[in-house]
Formats: sequence, structure tokens, C-alpha cells
Amino acid sequence: AVAVMALERVPADIRKAGGVARTSHPDMIQGILDCTSIPVMAKARIGHEGEARILESMGVDMVDESEVLTPADPFFHINKKAYEIPFVCGATELGEAVRRIHEGAAMIRTKGEAGTGNLVAAVTHSRLITQEIKQVQSMDDNLLDETADLIMERYRVLANTSKLPGTYLGTPFGTIDGDMHASIRSVLDEVKTLGRLPVVTFSAGGIATPADASHMMRMGMDGIFVGSGIFKSDDPPNMADAIVMATAHYDDASKVAEAQAMIEGDPMKGDELETLEVRLDQRGW
Repeated sequence: AVAVMALERVPADIRKAGGVARTSHPDMIQGILDCTSIPVMAKARIGHEGEARILESMGVDMVDESEVLTPADPFFHINKKAYEIPFVCGATELGEAVRRIHEGAAMIRTKGEAGTGNLVAAVTHSRLITQEIKQVQSMDDNLLDETADLIMERYRVLANTSKLPGTYLGTPFGTIDGDMHASIRSVLDEVKTLGRLPVVTFSAGGIATPADASHMMRMGMDGIFVGSGIFKSDDPPNMADAIVMATAHYDDASKVAEAQAMIEGDPMKGDELETLEVRLDQRGW
């Protein structure tokens, strides 16, 4: 593993418990910081600057502005450019990823559906982002400008919610104007040139076996996040080792098979997405 996420409950338990999910207690986070030599990430609620500032002050290595916690702001995410600490954010499609990068995210993870042990949402989001990147690569300047305007439109929700006359197009990231358009267009230009997102891109949400990890890496991910898939299996220590091994050797089927054979007992039982009362991947704007 190259990093750990400080969280007192895995997403499967957060989902089961219900209620409002908030950032973890500082004492728990500090305990993890004190006992590990690899980078420590911690989650803040979407749009919750108070939680993010606490995490920054504690010296965690990265903030995950996470849909696994209950969103705090229904209109905007955190202005990540105002922080020294890097952020990772989730995305289900290219427009969402571009908005987060415009806001300052240093890393994107495809959301999947956290706490389910079901890979289908992770695959869906990876497929869609890849598809839309290919579409961007086929666009001329006019279509790129049109796409930038379409991606910016989500920032207008607050102004459109007001029933009063008059116009104010301010956001935590600046005014919705030509400068914002240029910033979003520049991200799209990078996507077109690179043929991928211009930041590190991991997969998350539903990875529950070494084969799942290998599959997402084969789909072009730079790495994976896994939590419930380890701790809700019958054999968490071996599952953790096996998933790390399969991720490192994702393109070597014999190594992935060896990793799969390391596990004693069953993987996380998991859930069909159609049975869920709350879809976490729908959180985020």
C-alpha cells in the first residue's frame, strides 16, 4: 500500500449506520499519523471548509473531499486552490472531473459505489470518463468551447435557485465569466493533448477481490482505493496483501491468480445496486 485513509468506519458500516457522517475524530487521525510511515489521507464532507482546515492543520498528507460522508454544501465543493494541502475528489463523468481539477484537485478517483463490494459502478464511471476523453480528442475549437460552457453550467445552480430579480454569478472559485471559461477550457485542452485526465486517476467504490483490482488497473487506472472490500471479507490481513499484490502485478494473470489464492474464506458479500436506498455516487456536483 502507498497510503492509508484515516476513517473510523469503512463505507459499508457508514452506509449501514445511517445518520450524518462527518470527518473522523482528531485523536483517531493523530493516532494513525503517529504510527505509520506512509502518507495518511482523511475525509472531509463535500463543501465543508471547516473540516478540511482541521485536517490541513493536523498535517495529514491529503484531504479526500468525499461523497462517503454527508455533503455539507448542496451547491459548491471546496475551493481547493486556497489550501496548501492536496485534495482528491470523486467523479462519475468527465465534466465532474474537469470541475474538480479546475477547483484545484490534485487527484481524481472514479467514485464507484462505496461500501457495496459491487464493481459495476466503478467500471461504469471508468468507461464513461474514457469515452468522453475520446470524444474530447475528436473536438474542434468550437466544440471545446461549447463543452466548457456545458461543464460550467453546474456552477449556476445557486443563482438559478434564487427567485429574486437581479444577477450575481459569484462562486467560491470566482465569477462565472470568461476567465472561468478559459480555465475550464485549458483543462479540456490538456485532456485532448494527453488523452487522459491531467492528474493521477484512481478507481474506488466496490473493489472486493484481487481480480477486481487487476481489472480496474487494466482499464487504465493509475491505482485503486479499497476499504470495505478488505475489512468486510472473511480474511482481512490476507485480502489486503493479496489486493496490493494484484495491483502491483495487474497485467500478470498468474500473479493475480496467486494473489486470489492467498485468501482464506469468502470476499465481502456485497450488494446489488438496485437494492440500495442511498446512492453515494450521486453526491457531488
